[in-house]
Amino acid sequence: MKAIEIKDLWKSFRVRGRSIEALHGLTLAIDEGEIFGFLGPNGAGKTTTLRILATLLPPDKGTVSVAGYDLLRQPGRVREHIGYVGQSGGADDIASGRDNLLLQARAYGMTKAEGTRRVQELIEQLELATFADRPVRSYSGGQRRRLDLALGIVHRPKLLFLDEPSTGLDPQSRARLWEEVRKLHSAGTTVFLTTHYLDEADNLCARLAIIDGGKIVAEGTPAQLKQQIAGDVVTLSLADRGGQITQARAILQDQTFVREIQPDGQRLQVYVERGEEVLATMLRLLEGQGIAVQTIALARPSLDDVFLRQTGRSLREETTNLPARAYGYARAS
Repeated sequence: MKAIEIKDLWKSFRVRGRSIEALHGLTLAIDEGEIFGFLGPNGAGKTTTLRILATLLPPDKGTVSVAGYDLLRQPGRVREHIGYVGQSGGADDIASGRDNLLLQARAYGMTKAEGTRRVQELIEQLELATFADRPVRSYSGGQRRRLDLALGIVHRPKLLFLDEPSTGLDPQSRARLWEEVRKLHSAGTTVFLTTHYLDEADNLCARLAIIDGGKIVAEGTPAQLKQQIAGDVVTLSLADRGGQITQARAILQDQTFVREIQPDGQRLQVYVERGEEVLATMLRLLEGQGIAVQTIALARPSLDDVFLRQTGRSLREETTNLPARAYGYARAS
């Protein structure tokens, strides 16, 4: 059985008197027991999709099945079987982590004794003991995110939604969160996460979809998506002079070893055969025409190359300047 089936999903919002379409006929199927990722920049439609799947937002049209239940006709049954961890979490800052977890357990129908046992189990599982009885407002970013995860799985859901789970976390906290997600997956939980981090999608997700402007532009395993781009990727950074990008593209596009060229600001992403062999040839061709190459790099295709090929722009650059979300303190957990 599919954990999630989405067919022709649409959603729009009224913003300052205008209708903004967030999702454009989204169709997607996710298998039980996999970690599936939605990769894309802010505003692509990732959070809108997750909020609809979690019954927090009604779709305009389309059919959706979540955990085997019809989203529109059986929202209560859907909520029984899912966990949802939003971008900003849902904990009460004044209460302690333990009290937040006990309240969540009781909200899902556990007795006080059952809830106490389950909360202690999660405190040990997610290593919350050293701060579980402190007010949540005193938590670091990593500590708060681990509490958010505990709140999302207190009722042992079959399906867990994670919306940008590691945004704003330091590398150590991100690695710890990834480890916990893998443990949940190994225990049989289906995980659907959104991210704009290329390494997160590459490391965690068995399959992923790249979403842009409310539409899925590519779908598959990370390896399958990267295999769509044959050969090597040469990234050329050119001097900021009028027409340099256009001139360089015109010179290179007629070369037999060049498969494809994608402009990216003052850079060119050139997909070539036998990258190591043709690198020197490319430099000679450009410098012979007076084009100043500032930097040149050779690499195998990445998920960012897939995104660039599908959308015409780099996801890495779009997310570089995203503000880190603050959670109380900036110290590492």
